[in-house]
Amino acid sequence: MPLASLPRRAILRLAALSLALGVVAGAPALAQSPKPEVIRIGSTAPGHLKFILFRNQKLLEKEFEKDGIKVELTTFDGGSAASVALGSGAIDLTYIGNNPSLRLGASGADVKLIGLSSWVPSNETLVVVRPDSPVKTLADLKGKRVAYLSGTVRHSTFAKALEAEGVSIDDVESLNIGIENSGPALARGDVDAIVESTGPAQKLVDAGQARVLFDAGVSGKPEWAVPHLISVNGDFARTYPQIVERILKVDIETARWADAHPDETIAIFVEETGNSEKAVRSSYSEGKFYQNPEIMPRAIEALKGEERFMAEAGLLKGKVNYDTWVDRSFYDAAAAQATASN
Repeated sequence: MPLASLPRRAILRLAALSLALGVVAGAPALAQSPKPEVIRIGSTAPGHLKFILFRNQKLLEKEFEKDGIKVELTTFDGGSAASVALGSGAIDLTYIGNNPSLRLGASGADVKLIGLSSWVPSNETLVVVRPDSPVKTLADLKGKRVAYLSGTVRHSTFAKALEAEGVSIDDVESLNIGIENSGPALARGDVDAIVESTGPAQKLVDAGQARVLFDAGVSGKPEWAVPHLISVNGDFARTYPQIVERILKVDIETARWADAHPDETIAIFVEETGNSEKAVRSSYSEGKFYQNPEIMPRAIEALKGEERFMAEAGLLKGKVNYDTWVDRSFYDAAAAQATASN
């Protein structure tokens, strides 16, 4: 019988039945979580420790290969470039420093803080000069040319160190130059000092090309050590929450593996970065790597303190809303999965 000739009540019953069947038929599709074709993760070159372990051991590729999901690990020259890529959606997650992460959070961008990349208490920043430099103290850098990447943790640490000596960062001639160019510039005498992470700066010292003027890990204040962060693009997190949880599960497992295998971890880090083993062991003394991604209350307090300093130093515009920026739910779910898999 044609549908048009059926009584209205019969048509309604058929429609209801069709809807019910449609729901049942569609249930498996609805139950299946969406998945991306590729996961893009960025870090500041050469990469944070867990990022390097992911790359060296192909840990994320192994986690997602059964789903047919590709993983792309990309390094950026400076956290600012990585944070811009995250905010725009060009990459999905970042392992970068606190300063670029805080600036992005303060901008109101659609990003979430979901974990800690690391929280190393030694504050890995060196200020180095030429071996024959007449500069003897940080105060002697007043009016001198100093190279560092603007907006980095090193920038913040250097500003704090100068402030402790009664010198403003505005009193030095700051040059926004990365280590690839600042090292040769120091050798030529084009710059008077370099502010850089311990690893690459120590390489210059070991090669006899530089002398340590200031070591934040030795002479810095404990409160200068602020956690580095794992952030996710908000749209990616809302669309693929279970993917984000699985990434953090691998992160937790990687952090635990590093502490259980200190010598192998250091060997991988040295191989991947080219840093001296001496500098790496100095940064991770006693075989502890401080890679736990859990966002503890004291980590938030440290970030708030850093935010205040950045605002006062003109390194940040806007204000971070920690209630909307921080999302611990992904870590909680990942920790449960990691525990269950043990």
